[in-house]
Amino acid sequence: MIGFIIFLCGFLVVAAGFGGSKQKQQAKPLIGILQPMSHPALDAIHRGIIKGLDESGYPKNTIKIDFQNAQGDQSNLKSMAERFTTEDATVTVGIATPAAQALANANSTTPIVLGAVTDPVGAKLVKSNAHPGGNITGVSDRSPLKAQLSLIHKLVPHAKTLGIIGTSSDDSAQTQLKQVQQIAPTLGFTVKKYTISNTNDLQQVAGQMANAVDAIYVPNDNTIASAMQTLVAAANQNKVPIFPAADTMVDQGGIATIGLDQFKLGVETGKMVAQILKGKKPANYPVHFESTGTLVLNTKVAKQLGITIPDSLLTQAEKSGRVIK
Repeated sequence: MIGFIIFLCGFLVVAAGFGGSKQKQQAKPLIGILQPMSHPALDAIHRGIIKGLDESGYPKNTIKIDFQNAQGDQSNLKSMAERFTTEDATVTVGIATPAAQALANANSTTPIVLGAVTDPVGAKLVKSNAHPGGNITGVSDRSPLKAQLSLIHKLVPHAKTLGIIGTSSDDSAQTQLKQVQQIAPTLGFTVKKYTISNTNDLQQVAGQMANAVDAIYVPNDNTIASAMQTLVAAANQNKVPIFPAADTMVDQGGIATIGLDQFKLGVETGKMVAQILKGKKPANYPVHFESTGTLVLNTKVAKQLGITIPDSLLTQAEKSGRVIK
């Protein structure tokens, strides 16, 4: 009888071991990706994240991805961020500042990777960019502002009054606009700042701005990016060129930028997620910054506005940037 009991216990231990091994083999890391809304820049970042994971040894068949899009609703961001905690996600990704802040408010232990957040310190997401110090690190989409403002001079040298516009609740956009207000006067611009609360404000404010300025600068602003055609219509009616921070907003009707490639930012984000899956800790993982921007020109818009693009800029864009025709 004693021998039988010993045999039975041994069998159960071995069986449990096989079962546990099988369960472990079947387990896949769960990555929660949160996006505040849909527009070309954010969608490009999302695609880039998947590409970056794949390039780092995590193709789709080796991981589980729960992608949530709040469609511009702040309450959705909160509930979706909490969903990832309930699901016990391995790593979460916040595309843009509002999503990252929602994830940070929902969980202080699960690793969070920032997918293109302009000012992680200013948004109170990390203690410092070099040493984040908590459960958050990621990629910044901080724009090369001086280069972007210098480009305005090269394309519209007569421009004196620069209109800048951003959403009041977008921390990243407001940070950029403050920096533009500091830099632009050193390049000879008089700056006029305009603010919207939501897309419903954009048509009226855009009309007022286009009547009062020579050129318009738009930061990385999700609300404006989602309603870019409204701004473009008002600006085109008054023959005022738009210089956006994001390359995808040039595709939407801006005239030019020296901007960061949104897809590439997503790829870098995906690679950081992969490193965390492999054991790297966010606390000591510096925030990633792209060092240079890419020249993107929209010759179709330039022609509509009667603006001649210098041959030197066209050659540069054709060689190492992008020309939209």
